[in-house]
Amino acid sequence: MRRSRPVSIKTKIILICMVVIVLPITVMTISSYRSSERLLERNYKRIMEDLGYQTSIRIDDFLKKIEKISLLASTGLSGSQSATGDGSDPVQDFLREGGEPNTTLAYNNLMTYIMMEDRVFSIYLYNLNGGPDLIVSPNSPVHEAYNVETELWYKKFMHDKERTITLTTRVDEQIETKPLAVSHARKIYDSSSGALLGVIVVSIDIKFVENVNRNLQDTFRSNYMIVDSEDKIVYSRNESLIGTLFRANVRPDEKRNIVVTNRLGQKDWMTYLYMPKSELTNEGRLLGRNLLLLAVVMVLFAAIVSSFLSSVIARPMKKLMNNIVLVEKGHFERVQQINARDEFGQLSQRFNKMADELKRLVGKIQQDEIEKAKTEIRALHSQINPHFLYNTLGSLKWIAAMQQSDKIVDMTEALISMLRYASRLESPLVTIREELDNVDNYITIQNVRYYDSIQIRREIEEPLLDYRIPKMILQPIIENAIFHGFAELEEEGCITIRIYSIQADVAIEIHDNGAGMEEETVRCLLESWRTGTEAEARGIGLFNVQRRIKLHFGERYGIGVASSPGEGTTFTFLLPGIS
Repeated sequence: MRRSRPVSIKTKIILICMVVIVLPITVMTISSYRSSERLLERNYKRIMEDLGYQTSIRIDDFLKKIEKISLLASTGLSGSQSATGDGSDPVQDFLREGGEPNTTLAYNNLMTYIMMEDRVFSIYLYNLNGGPDLIVSPNSPVHEAYNVETELWYKKFMHDKERTITLTTRVDEQIETKPLAVSHARKIYDSSSGALLGVIVVSIDIKFVENVNRNLQDTFRSNYMIVDSEDKIVYSRNESLIGTLFRANVRPDEKRNIVVTNRLGQKDWMTYLYMPKSELTNEGRLLGRNLLLLAVVMVLFAAIVSSFLSSVIARPMKKLMNNIVLVEKGHFERVQQINARDEFGQLSQRFNKMADELKRLVGKIQQDEIEKAKTEIRALHSQINPHFLYNTLGSLKWIAAMQQSDKIVDMTEALISMLRYASRLESPLVTIREELDNVDNYITIQNVRYYDSIQIRREIEEPLLDYRIPKMILQPIIENAIFHGFAELEEEGCITIRIYSIQADVAIEIHDNGAGMEEETVRCLLESWRTGTEAEARGIGLFNVQRRIKLHFGERYGIGVASSPGEGTTFTFLLPGIS
């Protein structure tokens, strides 16, 4: 588990100052800021409701004028009189009879309506009586090749029985610039016969909404939209949103925005005027900056106070902590004296006395451990497998019985060399060459017993023969291979010794072609070396060798085992390269 970092005295002093000084002022300032923000929000919403209502009235008035113009133009009336003063209807005359005079009269009549409304409307008269159409647009060039009969709305309108239709925002294809427009279409019937003569369309550029609420946009930097009964956007400053669903795109979140809605009286449309609360006024930002400035001043004041207090309290405490760290690392001689007449001084004196006593005890324990390790190494050196001696003596007795004196001489010389080698106490380390000579003596004795059935092969890097290793570490491995690996082997046993370098270390492999071991047996063997005592470990000789290597060189070095049933066993020594 990861330990949490301790909190210093200086940090605690700063936190206390923050709580006692800064927190109350911060709470009061934030409370005042929130109250002012809510008051500003209510005032702005009241203003936006008034302006939104006025804007909706003006827009509604424009939509009413569209219907009124289409009605008056289609009947040729203005109030209670005909448009020409003689009772004739220029529009119906144009649709019925055509001709230049009727065209001129109809054009002038329609242009009169447009001029009365500041040239913001366009009027299209589509003839269903075989004559030409009449397009009256005061501001933009007309698309002469446009055919209204290809429009879906027109086909549906002609198929239905409705006399009028209001079209929401669409591209006005009749004008070359193709502006977005709101239109009202009306069927014109002959006042005498009742026959359908044509269709009149009164169109108004959607930008008229911008003219209506321009001051509102500039003043409040807000958003204004018109949405129809199908929740489609009729008007937005962002023209890419027109025609899309309002709820799926830009319906404002009332928690983050001031939202004002109004219903248009002429149509089943809704207007939305909204403004982000983050854009209320500069006064709110000014109050926030003052709050931040006040917090910074309080933090600086707390830092100054904590710095002064730390010079009195935290500094001797820090020195004492440094002394504790030095003692933990064993640097007893670097412990500093704290010259103070208060409790910190007394604590420092007692701690220094404790450190001196601890230094003495640690030195004594280290010396005891060294002596213990030397004693254990000497004890391990003195252990010689009694089975080996018994087996050798048994072989001598058997050979003597057979009267083979030459073999007795060879075995006796080899045994004497081995006993002399094992009893040498001048150094715990010998050269690899000397250790291999001892192995040769041991093989000489065993070959007499096993009728020369044990072969030794060597693959050695010649410069490594003068490297030094612990004494008597190879013979127990050879003995293990003979008595356990070759016990049930019918053919000759072969032991291969490989010695090579691995960077600064030396590796010694001893491989036999004996019976081998199961994977579970290998695992249990290694586990017993790692956790068991000498009495509990499997293979006392191997355990002693492993123990001696780790006592000499540390946990990084030791013996590894690899074995497979029927393929033999390989013991690998990893030792430091000591030349």
